[in-house]
Amino acid sequence: MRMIVRGARLLHTGGRTEGHDGLCDVEVGEDGRIARVVPYDDQKEPPATGILIEARGSLLTAPFVEPHIHLDTALTAGEPRPNASGTLWEGIACWSERKRTLTREDVVGRATEVLRWQAAQGVLHVRTHCDTTDPALTALDALLEVRDRVRDFMTLQIVAFPQEGIVSFPDGEALLRAAVERGADVVGAIPHFEDTREDGIASLGIAFALAEEHGLRVDAHCDEIDDEQSRFVEVLAALALRSGLRGRATASHTTAMGSYGGAYSFKLQRLLSRSGINLVSNPFANLNLQGRFDAYPRRRGLTQVKEMLAAGVNVAFGHDDVMDPWNALGTGNPLQTALVGIYAAQLTGAGEIPEAFSMVTDRAARVLGLPDTEYGITEGAPASFVLLPAATPQEAIRRQVAPLYVVARGRVLARTPAAPTRLSWPGEAPCDVDFTRPLR
Repeated sequence: MRMIVRGARLLHTGGRTEGHDGLCDVEVGEDGRIARVVPYDDQKEPPATGILIEARGSLLTAPFVEPHIHLDTALTAGEPRPNASGTLWEGIACWSERKRTLTREDVVGRATEVLRWQAAQGVLHVRTHCDTTDPALTALDALLEVRDRVRDFMTLQIVAFPQEGIVSFPDGEALLRAAVERGADVVGAIPHFEDTREDGIASLGIAFALAEEHGLRVDAHCDEIDDEQSRFVEVLAALALRSGLRGRATASHTTAMGSYGGAYSFKLQRLLSRSGINLVSNPFANLNLQGRFDAYPRRRGLTQVKEMLAAGVNVAFGHDDVMDPWNALGTGNPLQTALVGIYAAQLTGAGEIPEAFSMVTDRAARVLGLPDTEYGITEGAPASFVLLPAATPQEAIRRQVAPLYVVARGRVLARTPAAPTRLSWPGEAPCDVDFTRPLR
């Protein structure tokens, strides 16, 4: 064995037998894949060779998955100027100015830095959107290079994203096609930003045709606006239902859905569930950008997360922006995304909090189209997993734990040693305080 993880509490295992105290051992072969998942036996001697990780009941889960981020814009907050209004529209204007100064080295450096942050936090599968409304496609070429650099330990999907439109931007369609031909993995669109509703519908038609032609998926920024009349998600769903892309299309944001009336929402739930599309909600950006034009009451700005989950639609949470014109903060931490999503979408029921964990793991993996043979703690799958100092997903989210270990294809990629807090409480002897440990 190359590695063995002893006494882990497993999640996303595809059907396993639990051993002593509900724990298991995961054995990793020399090929970097999971060789065996067996019941934990505390009487069994650990192997004399290979890497030994004593889990001691910690939670072992498949890696976190980032279904929506913008690596090309990351770490550009305040360049060339701050987004004073905090709106989506001013953010786009700021980025339009900043992208004129892009270089390959600039994009590679910033994107790689954020990927380091994500990998250290257990994110090993990432879908990034990349602006294609740049005649030189500088950022795209840079991210293609980054994708090659990290391919041995991370999956990086690149969405050809026409930030300023396909139909309404000069040569928008040609640039989108060029991005696909250079190697983008997914075709994007932004129908609500096009000049007219007719242009928005046409842009989705172009995106779907291009995706079908090249055997790719579609992921469109869709209805990211507080306008109850913005209803491009129905167009996207209908195209997915009637094309060869059923189950291969994603609508990201869909914040206008938070303003839809009950009757239309009921009709929409039926269409979306039949279409097989995915929805990606981005709590940080959606809460920050939406409702900016409202007086009070001010809208929350999220899609109908609870309702769509109940309708059988696959919904995931994404981080979206990290220190850029649309979000001046952010670390790429998926547990932060899940926590904010829980409060924003009111996923506070007993069964809903663990579902939020799923929305940054296996539900997000479905957005990327990761096959079961390549994702999960199952024999034969790549030995890519995260060991969290928690007993349950709810505990991991509540305490915002850092991974003890991040393992990528049998290789220890990151490790976070425990660091207790030393407290000198008046009238008592100094002691270590573990405020992360749940009371029993």
